[in-house]
Amino acid sequence: MPDPIKRLTIRRPDDWHLHLRDGEVLRAVLPDTTAQFGRAIIMPNLKPPVSTTALAQAYRRQILDAMPAARGSAPAFEPLMTLYLTDRTTPDEILRARDSGFIHGVKLYPAGATTHSDAGVTDLLGYCMDTLEAMQACGMPLLVHGEVTDPGVDIFDREAVFIDRVMIPLRAALPELKVVFEHLTTRDGVDYVREAEGPIAATITAHHLLYNRNALFQGGLRPHWYCLPVLKREQHRRALLEAATSGNPRFFLGTDSAPHPRGAKEQDCGCAGCYTARHAMALYATAFEQAGRLESLEAFASLNGPGFYGLPQNAGTLTLERSEQTVPDELAMGDDVLVPLAAGSMLPWRVLTDPD
Repeated sequence: MPDPIKRLTIRRPDDWHLHLRDGEVLRAVLPDTTAQFGRAIIMPNLKPPVSTTALAQAYRRQILDAMPAARGSAPAFEPLMTLYLTDRTTPDEILRARDSGFIHGVKLYPAGATTHSDAGVTDLLGYCMDTLEAMQACGMPLLVHGEVTDPGVDIFDREAVFIDRVMIPLRAALPELKVVFEHLTTRDGVDYVREAEGPIAATITAHHLLYNRNALFQGGLRPHWYCLPVLKREQHRRALLEAATSGNPRFFLGTDSAPHPRGAKEQDCGCAGCYTARHAMALYATAFEQAGRLESLEAFASLNGPGFYGLPQNAGTLTLERSEQTVPDELAMGDDVLVPLAAGSMLPWRVLTDPD
């Protein structure tokens, strides 16, 4: 048996699904992303939502203003902005977004699906068809939170039902619309994205590659493993891992890292979201090594996403080394703290910040 890889250098990766929040939280969490990634697709579910090009420009400025303190000696970082799709988003707003040069997608949150989704779409094809047609015409990707919100549908089945009720009719009506099925969680989703015709892709999180739903209940209720879409059965985790490590260009990295104060997670109705930004690449490397496909990490993390979005690959590199690190029990977040995913556990990889 060959010796295990001790160091891995890949083209600098991107995060194609990231929550930064704003204000003090933004300033606290941004360095975790800029230390590893060249770019990130920034989620627009603030309060109020980032639903216009003007609001996206202001949010981008807030991120850039936080950059000097966040970046230090790290390579340059580019926030890729998105718009929050509502029932009232107009085709003209899509054209303004296209012409902005800094907006790279429009996010579909079915109303009530996840954190700050109250302003989301209530009837995609009923209210948004003209806007979707404008997106198809100008090549603007639709980034979907792929779950139905019907209370009669079991939470573990909401992704599969979304494919039948929303994705299939959407792609039939608009076959050339670029679609990213974000934070994929099921074998059903993997099969759909792999086999569907037209421009479609999917992001996959590190936590859905590493854990199944048992992680939510080990030794009691574990709120820091609670996210939406929720962790699924082992058969789904294995399907996701196979897709991510396959080299198929339709699958690429999106952390869905979502910071919440510890108290907001540890309460009777805790927030959904896992914070993974600090250890993102170490988590992904761990998952890929467990699958015996560490050599496939670069395509998933650094090549497939730019290919789908029509952007150049990053110029720099990132090096990971086999060196154990313990995930901290908590991290500072402004005047509060957050608990990262897998707090207290050991990871076999770390990002080498000062390569030889």
